[in-house]
Amino acid sequence: MDLKMKNEGKFDYLETGGSGEPLLLLHGLFGGLSNFGAQIEEFRSRFNVVVPTLPIFGLPLRKVSLAGLVDHLADFIVHKGYPAVHLMGNSLGGHVGILYAIDHPDRIASVILTGSSGLFESAMGNSFPPRNNYEFIKKKVESTFYDPATSSQELVDEVYNTVNDRNKGIRIVMTAKSAVRHNLAHKLDKVTAPTLLVWGKQDTITPPFVGEQFHELIADSELHFIDECAHAPMMEQPEEFNHIMGNFLERVTVGQPSPA
Repeated sequence: MDLKMKNEGKFDYLETGGSGEPLLLLHGLFGGLSNFGAQIEEFRSRFNVVVPTLPIFGLPLRKVSLAGLVDHLADFIVHKGYPAVHLMGNSLGGHVGILYAIDHPDRIASVILTGSSGLFESAMGNSFPPRNNYEFIKKKVESTFYDPATSSQELVDEVYNTVNDRNKGIRIVMTAKSAVRHNLAHKLDKVTAPTLLVWGKQDTITPPFVGEQFHELIADSELHFIDECAHAPMMEQPEEFNHIMGNFLERVTVGQPSPA
């Protein structure tokens, strides 16, 4: 991947500059650009693939919340002047994407959720995980995947260092608590865009029943399960994930209007 992050004011992002419609990929609480390598390579020629950094560690402390991240995303899309966007979000990124889609339906072409929070999530909880406990963090990171070997030492080290940075740790907990407070059960009927749900059959953080609930509550949605896969299908089973998402995007991009 020969692309570099860009910085424009308060926005850090990667953009492929493809000729197609914007496809924004939103990472989770501990996620980042590396989560989407397979999607960037697969879709960069057909879409303008964009990966904005959600500023969990960059917002003023008083604004650290799910709402603060949604506002940042809204400002970014206005700043870039994008037409209607396709939003794909994993875990917390899905939660942010749904709230944006509800608030700005005219700017959404489609929504893709994978392992999204917003209804139920069993992760690190809403208190500080044990500090200086590498094995605890290693097991938590490995639980993201069906095959623990998918979890690299680099990924574990990154999460461990984040948790043991007190400033970052506080922000992680504040964001997680805000996500728990923003339960979406009573709001999902307001999602009007075509929605793709892709869930790992062995997801223990947002288990398969969560995907089924999203499917039940979002009228224009379709649900796909991937076997031998847990909370991050786009990383663990990238070929199958990309095939499902590619078919969906091919169907929903036909004749999409731009927002007024």
